[in-house]
Amino acid sequence: MLVPVIHAGSVADNCLVRNEWICPLYVQTRSSQLLAALQEHLLVLVLSLAIGLVVGFPLALLARRSPWLKSLVLGAATLVYTIPSLALFVLVLPYTGLTVTTVVLALGMYSLTIIVRGVVAGLDGVPSAVEDAARGVGYGPRRLLWQVQVPLALPSLIASLRVAGVSTVALTTIGAVVAHGGLGNLLFAGLDTRFFAQVLTASVLTVLLAFAVDLLLLALQKALTPWRRGVAA
Repeated sequence: MLVPVIHAGSVADNCLVRNEWICPLYVQTRSSQLLAALQEHLLVLVLSLAIGLVVGFPLALLARRSPWLKSLVLGAATLVYTIPSLALFVLVLPYTGLTVTTVVLALGMYSLTIIVRGVVAGLDGVPSAVEDAARGVGYGPRRLLWQVQVPLALPSLIASLRVAGVSTVALTTIGAVVAHGGLGNLLFAGLDTRFFAQVLTASVLTVLLAFAVDLLLLALQKALTPWRRGVAA
């Protein structure tokens, strides 16, 4: 019977076998797994922010109709944000099951809280003199909103998207409790098995993703508000 000959240094030279924190071999051998986790992370991020924006913008407009509506909407939004993420997942879970929808809806509610406040603050910050001038030249409510108020409120709106984006990247990892946490799945699995390379790689990718999202939204803000170029973000 032939016995395979293994080089004496082959095991010692393998950072996976040594279970090192920094291990390029892990990235090389698990690239497809990392890519799938990153794609799921991005999916949750985009859908959560979309829900926050699509629902949050009309709520912000509603809140500005009267002081009591503003108190009601902002109070409800603040209440949602005080709910711990795990508890919010549990509240959504009976209706959506162990699916990615559970994570998206829960994090969409969190981003909604931040975006509503950002939109309200931005619209409230539009100078009344500018609004009066627009009305004076014949701008109706709809035209005033989209051509005057929203453009001037964009810095505040996108600033809220930046905060919501970075926080959503971080909170998505908690979705691992329902097996849909993107990079969080790898992070918590690595912690359970003490697989250090997986823990570090998933953590670093999560941080880099948060930086990338923030920079992308900052670039979007500069592109949409050219009159503010040169003003500190």
